[in-house]
Amino acid sequence: MRVATLFLLGAALVVPIGATRADAPPRQGWGEPLTADELRPFDITVFPDGAKLPPGSGTPTQGEAIYRQRCAWCHGPTGVEGPASRLVGADGFFEWSDPLRAIRIVKNPVLALSMGGQWPYATSVFDYVRRAMPHTAPKSLSNDEVYAVSAYLLHRNGLVGRDEVMDAKSLPLVLMPGAARTVSAWPLEGTGRAPSPTSEKAGSR
Repeated sequence: MRVATLFLLGAALVVPIGATRADAPPRQGWGEPLTADELRPFDITVFPDGAKLPPGSGTPTQGEAIYRQRCAWCHGPTGVEGPASRLVGADGFFEWSDPLRAIRIVKNPVLALSMGGQWPYATSVFDYVRRAMPHTAPKSLSNDEVYAVSAYLLHRNGLVGRDEVMDAKSLPLVLMPGAARTVSAWPLEGTGRAPSPTSEKAGSR
């Protein structure tokens, strides 16, 4: 008897609600579609093979001046001192070219890992610098400046020449040391590199 009473009470509550929904106006959406111009500042992801790299170019020489002005106060004058993430050299606590690294790591453990030794794609350097650096003013660098800073960091890691120009064609061809230790969940056939939505082949150098 008690179960039947509860069933009837529940039905009495549900029926009026269902009846009112038919007369209710359509529910409005929670947002509005973005226009292409509104979306463009956020649609800046650069893929490992270089897809969606913007026009522009830069050299290590140009990038050094920008680095000293905009980056060195966090990453150090040569990219190894910190206190922010180390940008130059191999991973680990010691390297013959950087014998004092272990002392700095004790103070700032993040310095044990290096962008130059860990990151698998040169295009990721451009992507990260453009969207997040400098830390106090992300997205404030022009495309040419980002190419130049990327070129300088690659040069400091011994991956490109002092006067080599980095642009949308040359940057994806730089093979990073970390690529050998990286396994993509969606590798391109025969390359081991990650694909992008707009291309089917990745270059190597």
